[in-house]
Amino acid sequence: MKKGLEKFNELVDAFGKLPGVGKKSAARFAYFVSMQDSFAGLRLAQCIEDAARFIKRCERCGGLSENEICDICADEARDKSMIAIVESPRDILVFEQNGIYEGLYFVLDEIDDGAINRLKSMIELNKATEIIFAFTPGLNTDALMLYVEDKLGMSELKFSKIAQGVPTGVSLENVDMLSLLKALESRTKA
Repeated sequence: MKKGLEKFNELVDAFGKLPGVGKKSAARFAYFVSMQDSFAGLRLAQCIEDAARFIKRCERCGGLSENEICDICADEARDKSMIAIVESPRDILVFEQNGIYEGLYFVLDEIDDGAINRLKSMIELNKATEIIFAFTPGLNTDALMLYVEDKLGMSELKFSKIAQGVPTGVSLENVDMLSLLKALESRTKA
């Protein structure tokens, strides 16, 4: 763009750095918050600043929190016998938005001894009896699950993983071979 619109161009560039936002969308967002609804732009700026200042990782599970311990870990009504291991704090949001799981979570986004030790501490603190692997299906995830099981070395724990296979409402011709194979391997009685 021409000179004189440096601030607008910086805003377009900032929006363009967000995942899934292309140049056209970035320009639309920039125009909207600067010209169409500047109040919404100021509100957005305040929300971004607050999020950057106050949102951090829970010290226990690694999920998003505004406190040292997140509301999920602090909730005495949660089923502490189950811990779902997820890949990202975003995965916790998906489970919680749908209200389909009442247990605890643990974010395993790094594979190192520190993460395994934090997981062991969480298991012991909550007297958990089941670990649920809630990973995105892939070739590496089975190896990761075996690695975690081996590192935990707790024979009294039950290990399970979320089911994989054919999504509801999807035609078999549109299912990839790995998902179809997993669906066959994980078949249940009708």
